[in-house]
Amino acid sequence: MDSRPTDGGKAIRRRRECENCGFRFTTFERVEQTPLLVIKKNGTREEFNREKILKGLIRAAEKRPVTMEQMQGIVDSVENKLRAIGENEVSSQAIGEYVMSLLADVDDVAYIRFASVYRQFKDMSVFMKELQDMMAKGDAPKNS
Repeated sequence: MDSRPTDGGKAIRRRRECENCGFRFTTFERVEQTPLLVIKKNGTREEFNREKILKGLIRAAEKRPVTMEQMQGIVDSVENKLRAIGENEVSSQAIGEYVMSLLADVDDVAYIRFASVYRQFKDMSVFMKELQDMMAKGDAPKNS
């Protein structure tokens, strides 16, 4: 009966009618994506989870001028990059580094918070080294 793209062109919504009884219903067609597996530090594998990254970003950006839209954009960029690479498996380290590179462009404080958890800063010297490395790059502070 009727077909139209939806979800930003990622799906097709079809309005249909049963030829036998005339009942009308809607179906959605999406391209099936192969699951992405994340190889954790301990060698185990788990399915890629957007929500896990988003929760980490929300925690890092708490009380910072970072919008949900910006955080969703980071998660979208990460997933798009992983799918564009075409590999079925990716290390959690590669994901974390990419998230940090994107977050550093949005907010310095959120970046440091995320990095401190992700890189498991053990003491103040590691924390200070990360700050010095950031400042040495000469980047202007973001949302300070």
